[in-house]
Amino acid sequence: MFSWKMVRETAGFRVFVRLLRQVRLSHAVAMVALTLATSPALAQGTMIIEDDRGGAVDARVQLIQDYKSSDVHLEIRGRFCLSACTMFLGMKNVCVSPDTVFGFHGPSSAVYGIGLASKAFEYWSHVMADHYPEPIKSWYLKDGRNRIVGFHEITGRGLIDLGVAECQSA
Repeated sequence: MFSWKMVRETAGFRVFVRLLRQVRLSHAVAMVALTLATSPALAQGTMIIEDDRGGAVDARVQLIQDYKSSDVHLEIRGRFCLSACTMFLGMKNVCVSPDTVFGFHGPSSAVYGIGLASKAFEYWSHVMADHYPEPIKSWYLKDGRNRIVGFHEITGRGLIDLGVAECQSA
């Protein structure tokens, strides 16, 4: 028997709600996303991430935890995956499209171009780095995090060369 309480308690619904907080979706797209997010298939299905501009690191950490608990396979495709989106790279069930551009930068304040105090910068840099596989993690802590305006761009092909799985053609 269907109940909204049952829907609200699913990992897919929690993932959907967090995703809505990070991106603006049209009503039609939101309804499709809700249907997919509450589907039992999501628990062992595939989620495609496309043209993701990132967002707050703490929100992304929670979203990643929800994805991990649902055992979903993530495919990062589209033109770009920027900022906090790159944190998906550390998931075990992730693949990337060779043509997608990944943009890395260090943690910053909510005001573009304004850095964090050094303790906060160190903390959030390590939170982000902990979501990257090696050797991306080491590179990020050494160099990648030191840019807060603009991005260090690495193509999916470059990440595949570093050991990230390549998505099969769609």
